[in-house]
Amino acid sequence: MDSIVSSAYAVYFNQKGYDSLNSHLASNPYSKVFVLVDENTGELCLPIFKSQVAASDGFIILEIKSGEINKNIQTCTQVWEALSEANADRKSLLINLGGGVVTDLGGFVASTFKRGIDFINVPTTLLAMVDASVGGKTGVDLGALKNQIGVINQPEMVLVIPSFLRTLAERQLQSGFAEMLKHGLIQNIEYWKQLKPISDFHNIDDLIYDSVVIKNTIVLQDPTEQDLRKILNYGHTLGHAIESYFLESDAHETLLHGEAIAIGMVLEAYLSYKLTGLSKDQLQDIKMTFISRYKKITFNSGDIESILSLLKFDKKNSHGNINFVLLDSIGKPIIDMQVPYDLFEEAFAYYKVV
Repeated sequence: MDSIVSSAYAVYFNQKGYDSLNSHLASNPYSKVFVLVDENTGELCLPIFKSQVAASDGFIILEIKSGEINKNIQTCTQVWEALSEANADRKSLLINLGGGVVTDLGGFVASTFKRGIDFINVPTTLLAMVDASVGGKTGVDLGALKNQIGVINQPEMVLVIPSFLRTLAERQLQSGFAEMLKHGLIQNIEYWKQLKPISDFHNIDDLIYDSVVIKNTIVLQDPTEQDLRKILNYGHTLGHAIESYFLESDAHETLLHGEAIAIGMVLEAYLSYKLTGLSKDQLQDIKMTFISRYKKITFNSGDIESILSLLKFDKKNSHGNINFVLLDSIGKPIIDMQVPYDLFEEAFAYYKVV
């Protein structure tokens, strides 16, 4: 596969990724190289990664706890302190080997430690490969509020090694696939149609490549999310609120990112049907695609009220307005849409009925 070149770095695939990393390490005399993992990637992915990297015997391994609940400033402090205690300096390198929590948090830690050190992302989940590790967004949650603290800063490179997907459970793979389906909805109806029947996630290298191309093309045109890049947030306004609510609720099982965003995409498809002209047939197509893949969640009136109260924290908001990305049709998104409050109840009611 050809490498995908962004404005400041490249995304390398499979063996070309390892070759490019070895070349980068040989030509850049870093004072120390650190690898950030969680307990899962430390056990399942790190040995494979080290076996392919020539200088890996000298790497210093830093481990954090897995899960969105640990993507916070307290974990950052632990990593900053570990870097400091190991005498990391501004010529050190941090390699983030893991899913979206590791790449988001690790990128933020590197961007702020001693006002910035180099970092490289090696995503090990489908979600991180097609979304979290590409585009330069780094950061952590503020309590249960998603990605409230962070900066946009580019890695030196990204390595996409699809063989790492063999270490994941089906639920994690489905979570990442939701973001790929989103790429079809916001960019290309033919890609959407190509993705819908996919059930085997272990032979989708070409589709992963296509999703990275879609995201990279959008980011190149709007790197700091002033306009076009907002379309990548389709399904995320309500989806992030749902994810945050379930993260802090003792009465509900925590949802994975893609599971929450899948619900958000159904809800926002209904809002699109009501407000921007999405056809009824395409609305039903979107709903049934996600309902067939992801566990149906029951929301009571209290849940919905609490979820809607979180919308005011969405990062796309400005001047007191809650801004949505809606669809004119599949492949044709519209940004900065406001939604009448009474339609939210209708959207949840539509999601509820099969």
